[in-house]
Amino acid sequence: MGGSASGFEYVRRADGTVIVTHHGRVAAKLRGARAAEFLAEVEDDPQLAMARWTGNYRHGNERTARQHPRNRN
Repeated sequence: MGGSASGFEYVRRADGTVIVTHHGRVAAKLRGARAAEFLAEVEDDPQLAMARWTGNYRHGNERTARQHPRNRN
């Protein structure tokens, strides 16, 4: 089971499926090779890995987009 410092947790099931949750809601279901790849990556930094795999992380361009002329009021 993964940690929940940023709200992410994961469960590895007996059939090899990995379920990633964010604040109790299912964010991703990984099977087969993708599940194995995820499990190998999640050992380094679990919260960052889960955020990347679910697509739920900041991309670093939020400030740039806010300053774009089309987005100014």
